[in-house]
Amino acid sequence: MATQRHPDMWQSSRSNGSANGGTVSEKISGMLGSDRKESLPMYKDKPYAYPGSRKHMPWFRRKRVIGLVLAAFAAVSWWFGILSPLSYLSASGSETTPKKSKSSSWGLFGGSSAVDWDERAEKVKDAFKTSFADYEKHAWGDDEYHPVAKSGRKMTDKGLGWIIVDALDTMMLMNLTTELEHARQWIKSDLSYDQDHDVSTFETTIRMLGGLLSAHYLSTTFPGVYAPVNDGLSDDLYVEMATELADRLLGAFETNSGVPLASVNLHTMKGIPSHADAGASSTAEATSVQLELKYLAKLTGEEHYWDKAEHVMKVVDDQSPQDGLVPIFIYADRGAFRGSNIRLGSRGDSYYEYLIKQYLQTSQQEPVYSEMWRESLAGIKKHLVTYSSPSNFTVLAERPNGLNNDVSPKMDHLVCFMPGTIALATTGGLPLAQARKQPNWGPQQEEDIRLAEELMKTCWAMYTVTPTGLAGEITYFNLHSPPLMYEDFTAANRPRSPKSLVALPANLPGADSRPVGVDDLIIKGTDAHNLQRPETVESLFYMWRITGDEQYRVWGWQMFEAFMKHTAVPDGSGYSSIGNVMVVPPPLRDNMESFWLAETLKYFYLLFSSTDILPLTDVVFNTEAHAFPRFQLGKLFKTGWERKAKHEVVAETSTEAAAETLPTPVTAVEGVVTKAADAAAAATSVAADAAGVVTSVVADAAGVATSVVADAAGAATSVVAEL
Repeated sequence: MATQRHPDMWQSSRSNGSANGGTVSEKISGMLGSDRKESLPMYKDKPYAYPGSRKHMPWFRRKRVIGLVLAAFAAVSWWFGILSPLSYLSASGSETTPKKSKSSSWGLFGGSSAVDWDERAEKVKDAFKTSFADYEKHAWGDDEYHPVAKSGRKMTDKGLGWIIVDALDTMMLMNLTTELEHARQWIKSDLSYDQDHDVSTFETTIRMLGGLLSAHYLSTTFPGVYAPVNDGLSDDLYVEMATELADRLLGAFETNSGVPLASVNLHTMKGIPSHADAGASSTAEATSVQLELKYLAKLTGEEHYWDKAEHVMKVVDDQSPQDGLVPIFIYADRGAFRGSNIRLGSRGDSYYEYLIKQYLQTSQQEPVYSEMWRESLAGIKKHLVTYSSPSNFTVLAERPNGLNNDVSPKMDHLVCFMPGTIALATTGGLPLAQARKQPNWGPQQEEDIRLAEELMKTCWAMYTVTPTGLAGEITYFNLHSPPLMYEDFTAANRPRSPKSLVALPANLPGADSRPVGVDDLIIKGTDAHNLQRPETVESLFYMWRITGDEQYRVWGWQMFEAFMKHTAVPDGSGYSSIGNVMVVPPPLRDNMESFWLAETLKYFYLLFSSTDILPLTDVVFNTEAHAFPRFQLGKLFKTGWERKAKHEVVAETSTEAAAETLPTPVTAVEGVVTKAADAAAAATSVAADAAGVVTSVVADAAGVATSVVADAAGAATSVVAEL
């Protein structure tokens, strides 16, 4: 059994009483601790000069260094990248991921000091306790919380436990026994899912079902380790509640295709189609409930949970998505994709995440999901990965009008799950040094790790270019013209981003002291809000665990500092999403997202904690950061479907397209009208979801029947010719 953090072993070095008194600045100062160097820019990730030995050098020696920097800027880049002490530490040849709680941290102008990462993990715990205590005091049992107004709101008459259940396993990992006991009593006494109310099938699955299942896993697999309680309640409290909830959610899967509807009424257990997008379901949402239902099936021995979940994967794969890239909508009634918008942001993201995680969840015994992941990653490289100008950041772009049309240089913050997921898929969760010794390791794996590292740097740049040190919800990029695509290059000549994102000192004569990448990244006013999202710190956690490179921890700490400084509410009793990352101080949106407690703070805590806690070789995290165990299929479960042969899929697609789109001249016209109506119904949600896409959707809808044939059959033949 792994060694875990206990309250009596990991006490904070300061009192927790400051959460309820003192000024905001005093609270933030106490939260960040005395090791923060106020004189240094918040976004520095690597040192500017040599450590220690240069700190006390005479002035003329340091002046000479400055002169050399001015004379040869290329040497500066080399200096920062290759001779960085952090780079030296990360490449020291360690065979396993470092597990020391203390390590060297280097100041910008030289000198080093020991970093106590366990103490920093305690700072994260303090932030959780502050946030949760304020919620307990002012909105206990509510599903939303507004930390400025000190008010909450229930999503249903009785509440769903949106915040409480989502935060259960975070409390457990942090050994917050008092808070956990309060939550358990509320679940036992107040929580009922028999409520006559519509809920999101996907969100309720990943947050509520996932939260209950993760709590069950931690409490039963590690008894007495994670926040042990003695409250007299049943050990099966979580799984019993999870089973009841899952049975109610399964009504969403009762469709002609088996693809779940967007919503479900918890009392009637009837699925409800989306009120937008012509009733289509989000592809990511339909394909991101599998980890939860398959784990529940394994716990209970009930095969129908498994069957419902995996059948969706068959339906999606039977559509033969080009190069493994799926459009972001799918009709639940007939299991066919709607439109051709391809992206790894909202509505597309976790489809790809759950491919590789399903493979890992069942101990690599279902190779179909590994095969699908590899196809998708190859498709991503071929169609979506491009480079920014002038700094050559790796950009995971979008194809809003299909793979045969132009890329859109847009990255949702949600896309930043991808660096960590690529690294996880490449090593299977093993530390990189160990994975490189495996017989299946080769140039392809090295390439994938490099891609993960470059995408990680891009996501980090989204933070370093803003005055607050926090990323906006959406970032656009200046691209080369024409765009440089990943597959235009080889591993030897592929563009690379700057070795370091450290900005030059402002007082350096003639130097550009602006943030590195400021000419590449564009954050529009409508996209500048920050919702306390976890994706970047999630990937930092995976990258640290897998590569052992401490720079990812350093970046994470800088990010955590920025959250503490810029999202604290005026009385210091909590943290809120903010309205504009480009303004200091930023306006508060007065909302604490449930994933602030369930994901963001959890990943910060794990990033700074011992690697013995939940090793990546033992668990998979769902898309809400809830931990499930890896398990063997055993005799009861198996992969109940097979992929169609490619020639079979092509033949079926051609036949179905011809029959569905243009059987007669009359239905051809009706098809155009229907397509226009679909697009008009979807225009509002598309406009809200992605700026600029409405125009292309409406244009597509208003087009002639040629576009219908092109969309459905992929043929170049005009409608006139068909008629």
